[in-house]
Amino acid sequence: MLGGGGGRRAVAAVLRRAAAGGRAASGEGQGQDPDPGQGSGSGRPQPLEPSLLRFLVCPLSKRPLRYEEATNELINEELGIAYPIIDGIPNMIPEAARTTRKKPPAEGSKQP
Repeated sequence: MLGGGGGRRAVAAVLRRAAAGGRAASGEGQGQDPDPGQGSGSGRPQPLEPSLLRFLVCPLSKRPLRYEEATNELINEELGIAYPIIDGIPNMIPEAARTTRKKPPAEGSKQP
């Protein structure tokens, strides 16, 4: 566990900032003026907050993920899956991930 809760507070603050961009139209900005081009209606995907990447790991393998800016996804090279980022928030549900490999990773090995 994280000692003192400082890490959890930092993650919560980053998630709140990311979520505020998509909720600006609902009046929940609380005095902040988020960039209007970053909301969900802008037509272009909102990128991942860079400071959030160091806290995120794959829920299946518990390994770090790589951010792919071109596709706006978090990539797990080891498992060959990509998690989408929607409105700046990663969708880390394994069923929402797409496969990035055409061949299974254990193709050459014989498993019982």
